[in-house]
Amino acid sequence: MSQCILELRNIVKEYFGNRVLKGVSLRLNEGEIHALIGENGAGKSTLMNILFGMPVIHNTGGYEGEIFFQGNHVEIKTPHDAMESGIGMVHQEFMLLPGFTITENIKLNRETTRANVASQVFGPSMRSLDMPAMEADARAALDRLGLSLDETLKVAGLPVGYMQFVEIARELDKKTTKILVLDEPTAVLTESEADTLLTTMERLAKSGIAILFITHRLGEVMRVADNITVLRDGEWVASMPKSEASIEKLAELMVGRSLENVAHHRDLSGQGVDTFVEIRDLRVEMPGEEVRGIDLDIRKGEILGIGGLAGQGKIGIANGVMGHYASSGTVRKEGKEIPLNNTPVALAAGMAFVSEDRRGVGLLLDQSIELNIAVPAMQSQRQFLTGGSLGLTDNKSMRAHALDMIQKLDIRCTGPEQLTRRLSGGNQQKVCIAKALTLHPNLLFVSEPTRGIDIGAKKIVLDLLVKLNREWGVTVVVTSSELAELRSICDRIAIIYEGKVEGILAPDASDRDFGVLLAGGLKAAEKEAS
Repeated sequence: MSQCILELRNIVKEYFGNRVLKGVSLRLNEGEIHALIGENGAGKSTLMNILFGMPVIHNTGGYEGEIFFQGNHVEIKTPHDAMESGIGMVHQEFMLLPGFTITENIKLNRETTRANVASQVFGPSMRSLDMPAMEADARAALDRLGLSLDETLKVAGLPVGYMQFVEIARELDKKTTKILVLDEPTAVLTESEADTLLTTMERLAKSGIAILFITHRLGEVMRVADNITVLRDGEWVASMPKSEASIEKLAELMVGRSLENVAHHRDLSGQGVDTFVEIRDLRVEMPGEEVRGIDLDIRKGEILGIGGLAGQGKIGIANGVMGHYASSGTVRKEGKEIPLNNTPVALAAGMAFVSEDRRGVGLLLDQSIELNIAVPAMQSQRQFLTGGSLGLTDNKSMRAHALDMIQKLDIRCTGPEQLTRRLSGGNQQKVCIAKALTLHPNLLFVSEPTRGIDIGAKKIVLDLLVKLNREWGVTVVVTSSELAELRSICDRIAIIYEGKVEGILAPDASDRDFGVLLAGGLKAAEKEAS
């Protein structure tokens, strides 16, 4: 029987009074693939940040609980501590240097050197890199992954799948690695690349390496995991061997929760509600969120939710319709076809979009609130401009509009001239919504509206979306990884699986019904029946 190599006991973590981990425990055995699953915000990444000693943990007050490694109580305060203990982690965001070769990335900070004339005179700091030895080490690590990739190539220009394997090879080159943490490793991979990675994980586990596999993809969990732990809202929900699990059971455990405050739900069926937008065979080339032929109708005056696990394509829909990624298919709004791949045309058609990446895409962080609100309307509709062809900014009208939006949306700030960087996450999101509303849309796409904001601000943002719908008459399409939030405000919820609509449910449908759709249960049943 395999020995326990890692045990986390009653781990608790708070960020500024918000408890994000609430006494989570986990055991990992030698040579085991242990899947850690849960929705976005369940606490998976925070738990792994604690295990790897990431600065964000200790710069925010540390954590409570205990970590035991090979039976000994350990304090992991830095990534160096983790690596010295034999813990390697491959993060969601690549940490490679594009201008360096694969070998140089694999051996970074662990370079092999050799003596030369200068080092004999001036000391070991002048030793030369032993490139043949380093390339041999890199080749061995790549071979261990079954990857026939030239170790002398530069990382820049490599397909993302190969970059993922280089990240893993770097951890394997550390001869002390006993535990490998993989955070959503297949999110950016093609199906064939993901299949290769899963096979590699199984081979590594057989060699004795323990693997913590963080993922949303339940089919992959059922293929390779030996044991599974489910987190939900920062709490441990269940741990079980794969033999006791099923995709439907895991999905239900991930999303199951009491329905609180489904106060905004309306039954629009049978009311002769008009189809506002028809989407047919929509395909979107968004890396990690590809859409593979979606058919979807949006009803006039509704709040439509779009949900699904990460990497299934839900984020790609609005990005594709609004022209942010290359798309094909047909979109008709009130019977008129809207050309794809053309953001100005989409805006002119009365559609607006609040991106899931408010800090990277949605806001000019070092500019004022008033300028952020006005810029899209300046560019697409020439609002807030004067001076004819000179296009001078009409500061008076821009200021008046910003003050009006601050009052209507209750943006908590020192004034319209405040930099958006200095706003809280919830108020930054309100500025993003104000930008969209300034375009006077009758259809608003909002992606991940509460990502990265505190609990109190989440309710305010969700209530604001309902107000826009009920009082301002805007049809709203909300894409979110937080199913409970969709169930609290939406009239219908479309679940996306493998880039297509798996099904559409009322928000008060059972947890099991949602779990089946999230896990692709309908398609699995259809395959079995055929």
